[in-house]
Parts: sequence; structure tokens; C-alpha cells
Amino acid sequence: MIDSEPAVPPVDDATLGEKNALATANTYLSFSAFSAQGLIDQLEFEGYTTQEAQYAVAKCGADWNEQALKKAGSYLDYSAFSYSGLFDQLSYEGFLPEQAQYAVDNCGADWKEQAAKKAQAYLDFSSFSREGLIDQLLYEGFTQEQAEYGVTSVGY
Repeated sequence: MIDSEPAVPPVDDATLGEKNALATANTYLSFSAFSAQGLIDQLEFEGYTTQEAQYAVAKCGADWNEQALKKAGSYLDYSAFSYSGLFDQLSYEGFLPEQAQYAVDNCGADWKEQAAKKAQAYLDFSSFSREGLIDQLLYEGFTQEQAEYGVTSVGY
């Protein structure tokens, strides 16, 4: 026999602060990418309590791998990174290692072209010998092959 009583909707016992933090979190996620920790920090900066911010992050439904991938894309839109440099930057932003790894593995970057862009950026502001520029790119986390490609592509 089928129970004829209607299902009782779950009780939403969130506080007004938690609800508002969730609304603010969703607004931020609609135009920018955040790590879970970065979003908590931003919400706390906005004046929400740690509990309210943690509630919002837990309930916002964000896919943190996709957030890391979006953040990686935004970084690559305005600057050049090596694979390890982008991983480190995402980690600094608060993404967990597996989220940063997902992003750098799936961002579609051509790391040789990133080395070329980084080499050009250095030459736009300073003078380097070929070896000095290769050394700088190696320091930035590019492989030897990527660094040599980068300096060759800018005329060395």
C-alpha cells in the first residue's frame, strides 16, 4: 500500500547570516573563480563569520576542480606560466593539490608557447643574455626544452 501522506520538505534551519553568505558566495562565483578557502576568506573579508562563510561554501554547489580550471584560464589570459608555476599559483590561491593538478592538466596550455611569452615579457622590461634568459625560465619552472624554445622564439 502506498503512503498517501505528502512528503515533508526538509527544514531549512540556516540563519539569516548563513543565507546571506550563501547568496554572496553565489554572486562571487557567477563572475569569478575561487578556491573553497579563497571564497571563505572573501566572505570573511565581507564581514561574515567563519561559520557563515563555511556554510556558504558547503552549500554553494561549486565544483572546485572547475573553479581551479577557470582560475588557471584567467591567469593564462594575462600572464605566462610554466606548468609548475601555474600549479604553485593555484596552490597559493588555496586550491587543494588535486584541484590545482586537475587545472594544470586540463587548461590546454602549450607550455613551449608559455615559455616564449614569458621570455618576451622579460625582454620587454630588461636585457638578458641567451643563457641568462634560459636560466630565468628554468628558475620559473620551465623545462630545458621549453626554455630553449622560448628564447629561440624571441630571437635568440
